[in-house]
Amino acid sequence: MADQIVITEKTSQAKDVRAAVGSRYGDILPAEGHLFDLLEPEDVVPEWKRWSPILLRPEGLYGTRPADGGNKAAKLKAIREALRSAKRVWLATDCDREGQLIGQEILEHYNYRGEVMRVLFTAQDSQTIRDAFGRAKPNTEYARLYAAAVARRQADQIYNLSLTRTATVILGQGARGVIGVGRVKTPTLAIVCKRELEIRDFVPVTYFEIVATAKVAGGQFQMRHAPQERILRREIAENVVNAAQGFEGPLGVRVEDKRQGPPKLHDLPSLQKLCASRFGWAAAKTLEVAQELYDGQGKKIITYPRAEVRYLPENLIADVPKIVAGLQVGQSFSAIPVPAPPVIRKGASGSFHDKGLEGASHHAVIPNVNTVDSLREVWPRLSIDEKKLFDVIARAYLAAVMLDFRYRQTTATLNVGGFPFKATGRQPIDLGWRAAFPEWQPTDEKGDDAQLLPALRNGGTAQLQNPTIEDKETRPPPRYNEGTLIEAMQNAWRFVDDEVLRDRLKEAKGIGTPATRAEIIGGLKRQDFLIAQGKNIVPTATGLTLFGVLKQADPALVDPGVTAQLECLLDDVVVGKQEMVGAIDAVCDVAQRIIGKLKEGSPAGRPPLLGSGFGGAAGDHPPTPAMKRFADSIARQKRIKPPPGYTKSGSICGAFLQQHAPKKSGGDTIGEHGPKTASPAQVLFAEKIAQEKSVVIPDDAKASSSAMSAWIESNQSTKPGKVRRKTSDKGQRSAENL
Repeated sequence: MADQIVITEKTSQAKDVRAAVGSRYGDILPAEGHLFDLLEPEDVVPEWKRWSPILLRPEGLYGTRPADGGNKAAKLKAIREALRSAKRVWLATDCDREGQLIGQEILEHYNYRGEVMRVLFTAQDSQTIRDAFGRAKPNTEYARLYAAAVARRQADQIYNLSLTRTATVILGQGARGVIGVGRVKTPTLAIVCKRELEIRDFVPVTYFEIVATAKVAGGQFQMRHAPQERILRREIAENVVNAAQGFEGPLGVRVEDKRQGPPKLHDLPSLQKLCASRFGWAAAKTLEVAQELYDGQGKKIITYPRAEVRYLPENLIADVPKIVAGLQVGQSFSAIPVPAPPVIRKGASGSFHDKGLEGASHHAVIPNVNTVDSLREVWPRLSIDEKKLFDVIARAYLAAVMLDFRYRQTTATLNVGGFPFKATGRQPIDLGWRAAFPEWQPTDEKGDDAQLLPALRNGGTAQLQNPTIEDKETRPPPRYNEGTLIEAMQNAWRFVDDEVLRDRLKEAKGIGTPATRAEIIGGLKRQDFLIAQGKNIVPTATGLTLFGVLKQADPALVDPGVTAQLECLLDDVVVGKQEMVGAIDAVCDVAQRIIGKLKEGSPAGRPPLLGSGFGGAAGDHPPTPAMKRFADSIARQKRIKPPPGYTKSGSICGAFLQQHAPKKSGGDTIGEHGPKTASPAQVLFAEKIAQEKSVVIPDDAKASSSAMSAWIESNQSTKPGKVRRKTSDKGQRSAENL
């Protein structure tokens, strides 16, 4: 047996390591992601098998056991046998916190006491891997990274399972199904639900703007009335028009030369946001394409994609000339005028910033310096989507080492009898980094701001002609797509009211991690809490119901700010500001307080919360013909497109009807007479069940939403044993990715 072995995270990684270093460091053995799961609560304390509203925290930590599925058992056996004789282990798993856990948990489970070296690489080509082995460090230097991963995993198990059981027992009151609560999942659902309710409650306000043509000696241009507050009364707007008609007066002209630095390099969240907006990609697809560019066979042309910061270490400055030269061999990038030498920007406002990488496992996503020379051979092997994403990453890198965008901004003002008018125009002086994005035009350069102003002189006379009133209307906030939802998760401080806490959380990384956010959103979709409508993400009726009940029970359950504070504590373990047990204690304290509040607020005699939307009920039946006709009618009237799957899924069709059904004059949806009345979607769904079972829906069920839910729950067909609470425990962890 070999006296040293290499452990990688997966088989493809093992092949790349073997191609790079052969057997120089011993046998190369792949894991298959996590080879160990945490024990179930009842495995630790048998009395915990019965669900009850308690904190499921054992003495010490939850132990581990071999994970099921795939080839995990065979791979674990091979590693276990090799560890018996190995005097040294090289951990060559991914370079992030999760990679540290995947490798080290194997050694901890088997109490391995030999020498352990940590190999970290941020690209997966042979040269990078060889260099990484050459500068490997003792694994003890990464004790904090491992402690942070353990703290997060243990805390999430305790929090998620304790509150899922508590919510199910207290709020569900014995109804079939599970009310899943997750430290990250539930606040993510809340972000979408809050936005949806804001949109539904939004009342548009009509306001008025005035635009006029200004004539000067050198030509004409548009000027717009610029009041401090919106004009809400037409008669005031008419007064402005009357004052502006034929007005002559001296212009105030201010000319400023300005400059703008390039945008930051990409991390995974910024890539997901851009690709969702530009290509309509789901967050998971962006990660999938990026992963293929990182470690795909014959590719390996970008660095590690699960980046969480948008900076590079300063020791990568030396790679800039080679990466630029390698990119510009390609036809796509050869026309981009990168200066010689390239522009190097350091510090918080630049691209190379060592301090900005503190606590981070890996840097921004950039082209791989060791494979950029072979880009011409690799390019034909890339799919269309892979070319799109690489183009985004490469252009961001080139822009980062180009000159500032310089422009001349001219601002003209005119005082029309006390009514201020204004016009702004930009004239580029040097495109600089903007030349890397020839088709891109920022929002602030569209409309009036994009106009080319004629030659203007301060104090020169301008005459206004054809003043016109434009009717405008305020708009509700936009719905999230997957990219903007991930951005909202990353910037959870925006949901915090306390000023001091907001400032502290701005420095944090939000809720979830770059590697788990897409999976969390996907899990909410699979559980029928969120659905896709075109590019947008909206909550289902089930998701809104769950949000409302949890918020009423304890707002902390759905508060992104609370989760963001917990994320701060968990992240502090990496940089040594917090001990592992202290971080777990803090999460448990929050969970214990919420459990106490739920127990105190549990009313006697309340009908079960879980109705047709839970336990898979809504997804088991197609919509009724009446539901489909109603949805088609609304779509035609409003000239909107129904969501995908509405003809096959009762929950999707019902959510569409809930959102778009016509309103009565009082603001209620047709068919509603109060907050507890059965919704149209409930009624239509109940009618479907009634037709199938040849039963009559009682009048008292139609009068109450909770009564209708109870009637549907008692009458719908469900396969015996389909929902089991213990299964949900396991599903809860996988959906959260802990």
